[in-house]
Amino acid sequence: MITFQKQEVQFRLQGISRLKNWISAVVTKEKKECGNLSFVFMDDQTLLSHNQQFLGHDTYTDIITFDYREGKQVNGDILISVERVRENAGKFDVAFETELRRVMIHGVLHLCGYKDKKKEDQVVMRKKENAALRLFDKEFSSAS
Repeated sequence: MITFQKQEVQFRLQGISRLKNWISAVVTKEKKECGNLSFVFMDDQTLLSHNQQFLGHDTYTDIITFDYREGKQVNGDILISVERVRENAGKFDVAFETELRRVMIHGVLHLCGYKDKKKEDQVVMRKKENAALRLFDKEFSSAS
């Protein structure tokens, strides 16, 4: 089950059923099963608090992923700073919705086992993100 929540942020997620179908399709393409995925959208300060409390990191970030995988079943909590996504969208000159989908699927890919600490892992992660974004545009966007 895929759920979406918000905490300490004014935000309305668009196209929820399309997003759920897309996320499930990406998980299936990775030869995994979609278990319980919870996306929690929040402000910078709230995500910073979680980063400090649970990971011991005193830095702002766009996403934190908590992995509860069980075998092939993908389970986890994905915490996302809407403020940081909006700022990064401007910095990278992409639409907010595009950057939001990239960050969301980045968390899902972590739960599928992909890492991003080493340069070579970052390259693989970016390719997977781009492929997932193309899949969304082709099969799940409102224009399809």
